[in-house]
Amino acid sequence: MMVAALAAAVALVAPVPSFHHVVVVVFENHERSEIAGSSSAPTFAALARRGATLTGYDAVSHPSLPNYLALVSGSTHGISDDCTSCVVSGPSLADTLAAAGRTWKTYAEGLPRPGFTGASAGNYAKKHDPFLYFRNVLARPSWLSRVVPFKQFARDVAARHLPDFALVVPNLCNDMHDCSVATGDAWLRRNVVPLLSSPAFAGGVVFVVFDEGQSDAGGGGNVEALALGPTVLPGSVSHEPTSHYGLLRTIEQAWGLPLLGRSARARPITGIWR
Repeated sequence: MMVAALAAAVALVAPVPSFHHVVVVVFENHERSEIAGSSSAPTFAALARRGATLTGYDAVSHPSLPNYLALVSGSTHGISDDCTSCVVSGPSLADTLAAAGRTWKTYAEGLPRPGFTGASAGNYAKKHDPFLYFRNVLARPSWLSRVVPFKQFARDVAARHLPDFALVVPNLCNDMHDCSVATGDAWLRRNVVPLLSSPAFAGGVVFVVFDEGQSDAGGGGNVEALALGPTVLPGSVSHEPTSHYGLLRTIEQAWGLPLLGRSARARPITGIWR
């Protein structure tokens, strides 16, 4: 009863579309000032014109892992480093999506096999793969199997098997952690631009964000953030302060999910929707 009442209250807060699909793509370690207007990031510029720019988007912490945890659970869980053996006991989107009958997957580039929990493999890093830190995911083989190699993404789109929620994690080169802005921009052009015109993505939204910047603005730096897809008003801009918690709140708002952690104190992203 309490969950139903909370979901009803969430629905009254602000208008957010009931997305058919939400895809979140996370890049690494750049301030917005390093991406917006950069000659090395023409795809970002073109997509900003096609979609919406969220200029007030701040990461919440340093280093990487706390930001990823915040994005999918509304909390850093007291973690302040990139630990690879730590485990989180609290709930995440995996729990709330499953309870609502919705599907989810992580598509991690370089992941050796579905459900792999090792610290690293080539250019893959577990610290950028947050669902693998949650006890509830680790305890359920069927949930753990939803963390899959990125090559499965194109297959699922082609087969119209894209889950309701998809977290997309490029590898350490393509996410700009170890390689250039131009490398990440080219990856975005190859992998996200085709999705935006796919019939399988009707009614969907792609959020392209960065885990953190170099400064301490908002706790983790002011980062580039875009909202893209058929539900977005082209060329729109939101200057409202937001963060990983605000993005999580937007997803919860769209689907009437219970609010996790600090997302309950964040405002959903509005003013950019068709």
